[in-house]
Amino acid sequence: MLIEAGIFFSAYVGMRFFKKRRKTNEEKVIVAKKSNTLQSFSETEQFVNETDKVREHKFKVSILSLGVSITRQFFYPNLALLNIGLYIYSFPFMRESEKALIKERKIDSNVLTAMGFISAIATNQYFATGFIDMYYHLERKVKAKVQGKSKQMLINLFEQQPRNAWVLKNDVEIEMPLEALHVNDIVVVNTGEVVPVDGIITKGMAMIDQHALTGESQPVEKNVGDQVFAATTVMMTSKLYVKVEKTGKETSIEKISDILNRTVDFRMGIQLKGEEWANQAIFLQLGITGAALLTVGPIGASAILNGNFGYRIRLIGPLQTLNHLNLASQHGILVKDGRSIELLTQIDTILFDKTGTLTSEEPEVGRIIRCHEHYTEAEILTYTAAAEHKLTHPIAKAILKKTAESNLSLPKVENSNYQIGYGITISIDNKLILVGSVRFMELEGIAIPQIMEEDMEHSFNQGHSLVMVAIDHQLAGAIEIQPSIRPEVKKIISCLRQRGIKHLAIVSGDHKQPTQKLAEELGMNNFFYDVMPEDKAKIVEELQKQGKSVCFIGDGVNDSIAIKKANVSISLHGASSVATDMAQIVFMDGELTNLCKLFDIAKNLDHKLRNCLIISIIPFPLIVGGVFWFHFGLASTLIVNQIGLWTGVGYAMNLKKLKHDANQL
Repeated sequence: MLIEAGIFFSAYVGMRFFKKRRKTNEEKVIVAKKSNTLQSFSETEQFVNETDKVREHKFKVSILSLGVSITRQFFYPNLALLNIGLYIYSFPFMRESEKALIKERKIDSNVLTAMGFISAIATNQYFATGFIDMYYHLERKVKAKVQGKSKQMLINLFEQQPRNAWVLKNDVEIEMPLEALHVNDIVVVNTGEVVPVDGIITKGMAMIDQHALTGESQPVEKNVGDQVFAATTVMMTSKLYVKVEKTGKETSIEKISDILNRTVDFRMGIQLKGEEWANQAIFLQLGITGAALLTVGPIGASAILNGNFGYRIRLIGPLQTLNHLNLASQHGILVKDGRSIELLTQIDTILFDKTGTLTSEEPEVGRIIRCHEHYTEAEILTYTAAAEHKLTHPIAKAILKKTAESNLSLPKVENSNYQIGYGITISIDNKLILVGSVRFMELEGIAIPQIMEEDMEHSFNQGHSLVMVAIDHQLAGAIEIQPSIRPEVKKIISCLRQRGIKHLAIVSGDHKQPTQKLAEELGMNNFFYDVMPEDKAKIVEELQKQGKSVCFIGDGVNDSIAIKKANVSISLHGASSVATDMAQIVFMDGELTNLCKLFDIAKNLDHKLRNCLIISIIPFPLIVGGVFWFHFGLASTLIVNQIGLWTGVGYAMNLKKLKHDANQL
């Protein structure tokens, strides 16, 4: 028995010595390959396929090894050398166990697996040994396939770019590969095609499906001057002409894919804790193996040696994490730092940056103030809209929106003059209309009545602004512009309360009164006003000193200091700035809608990882009990191990239930 195990071990040592002799030449080849630093997509794909081929080849050899083991066990014993040769050829864990013992000076699960395998050979359990060999490679094959599929599903959500694009050159459309495109080229995209670059529409109008990038369920209308992103799909148009801003690896989609490639290999703390338990349990397992050797004999000891549960944790945990990252991506949530998903379950305080987070980027019209009896509110609004109708800034959009909601028609503008930073002068029906700031009115010699100054002070105290309107050198009135609270905010606040978030606060650069008013309207616990960007980090630190775990939600580009200090950071900046966004999590649609969904996904992942840990550990005590009370052999151990493994894999890969759970969140 021991002689055969010795032959196996000696053969392995000889093989390793032979490989070391070849190492110098192999390293020269590797250095030569590394000198070509730019690796194309096809080269990467070829490398992956070669790895899969090696894995498939090893699996086929392990099946042959199992066949030889069965033949040797039951029919023809004189196949020892062939059997051992096949084991050595197809079994890579011996190299891993050597690395752990000699280089890392530790005993890990690879060492335990090697000991278990050699013990099976030493006890003449050839069928079980062949079974271990075959199942080892089957598990490696399934693990690579399932993890590869999960990773690809995650990355494919953001990556569907074409290889070529149609470019307009001298009024002729020419098909060119993507790598040949340059900034400022004009790309032509037709209905049903995927936008190949990040750029600005110069001609045409289209409905764009950008669900994969932002999570938006409905196509978005895009016009001249609007930005479009690579990997989004043109739904309805004749032709869309796009001026190239970014190509290749500089596009948002490539930045996102790069982020995802780094995120998908993250291991949660629960998984790391489970792996730590598994490593600590190795010495307990060796102790139980020694007790079994003395009480039930070498076969029972071999069975316990092969009952290691660490490999199950290392397989099931990442699968569960990958699938939850996939689920988040389907809702337009980009997780840039895997640690943030775990930390979300510990958050008890959320700090909202007011502008652009709780309020929309586009304000809304509040009061329409009259200060001249000859002009109605409708006239003041109509004249203002007529002056602003060709402008695209947020205030102009708010005024035009209010005009449309009031069913007012715009009069024809005879001529106009726009002074940057001050206002607009237009003529309508021989009336001279001035629209702009108080300073503009003062420069034009327009008197501001006392009653209007009182309204100005009131609006300022509320954090609102006024657009002044004068007709024929007399102030007719003003339009109050106020921040627009995002429609989803109140519902989100209520959902967060239900999920146990104890402390909600606003941080704003506005003065006290408008900040306090918004905080009271939304039911916040606290508010911070007159805060400069660099002071937001101090507020985060102060809350943390009070023992709070803080999530900061704000501008991932401009609030970088506060974002770095927060336990978890979330940005609503969307896809356009994902590369420069410092936040750990980015809502690609630029809305708060999925905030509660994110917390629920994190909680669900934490719950399921704990269940995975239990599923991974349970088989080991069953094996120990079976060996001492029911005289389990190696075959029984293998059966229990496989039941535990595939139960865990099935639980981790139950995507249908995962999506159902997500819909209930």
